Amino acid sequence: MSLTITWYGHATFGIDVDGAKIIVDPFLKPNNPVAPVTAQELLADFILVTHGHGDHVADLVTLAKQTGAQVICNFEIATWLGRHGVDKAHGMNTGGSYSFPFGRVKLTIAHHSSVLPDGTYAGNPYGFLIHCNDGHDLYIAGDTALTYDMKLIGDFGGVDVAILPIGDNYTMGPDEAVIAAQWVKAKHVIPCHYNTFPVIEVDAQAFAKKLMREAGIDCTVLAVGESISF
Repeated sequence: MSLTITWYGHATFGIDVDGAKIIVDPFLKPNNPVAPVTAQELLADFILVTHGHGDHVADLVTLAKQTGAQVICNFEIATWLGRHGVDKAHGMNTGGSYSFPFGRVKLTIAHHSSVLPDGTYAGNPYGFLIHCNDGHDLYIAGDTALTYDMKLIGDFGGVDVAILPIGDNYTMGPDEAVIAAQWVKAKHVIPCHYNTFPVIEVDAQAFAKKLMREAGIDCTVLAVGESISF
């Protein structure tokens, strides 16, 4: 049983849980200036969407239609997708959980904003806490500030892998992400949402060193297009 995570730049990931292919926040070439692939080059059984900003949903409709993937998101984005011809969207809301073929998914609180590219209200932003069928617990924070709600994840046992934004300006920065990793009791961290644009340029290797120095938590700084398996 295995969990493989591939970074496509910014906050877009491919996740393989024992063969189930999941794409998170599809923002791909040419919309994403650092992405190595287009939506047409990816396969997906499921798509997870944290919120409605263009740098997370630019390729959502295209990818959902071409793959027939089920989209997992909040109720408002699911409704918007229906109006755009995507009929396989599973809407959820704060704190709710649901079992999918790859594992059980819970929507977690994220402190951010959210509106879809056409100006449609996109509901609240979220993260995802996933208990994968292969036994790994995965936390995808989404775009968020540091929040005490992360402590609850740690209180319930923590996670094997936490995907955390570190780019600052729009989300928490490296210093806050070090604290977040400790609060969720992560065994391993993968940073995201950095170096896509000048305003979110940070030194990810310095973050990884600080995380190990101050918290003793392993961190993998993926190159765009690189994968790691657990």
